[in-house]
Amino acid sequence: MVPRADPRSRETKEESSKGRRKESQSKMALYESIAFALFALVTVGSAAGVVLVRDVWHSALLLGVSLVSVAVFYIMNQAAFVATMQILVYVGGVLILITFAVMLTREDESVVEVTP
Repeated sequence: MVPRADPRSRETKEESSKGRRKESQSKMALYESIAFALFALVTVGSAAGVVLVRDVWHSALLLGVSLVSVAVFYIMNQAAFVATMQILVYVGGVLILITFAVMLTREDESVVEVTP
């Protein structure tokens, strides 16, 4: 005779797998919340740095950090296309334009003008 499994033991296995699933989902929610908080701090800090830093070059770099961290928020919301466009258009285009403008308009401090 083949021994039959006790139906109560099967229920406990199902309940334990549901419990593990809920536990892993709660851990993932905690990790997502921590990641969101960290990137929110990075975004707000770099955006404040864009306004408060006196050097234009550092301000442009902080703008890049801010724009990339906004793209991370799009990735967290499962919007990969919008994140890609954010990086390509803003970081790739606007930030490079700002970098060239800073490089072309910056005065050379080593050149000294001599007037007779």
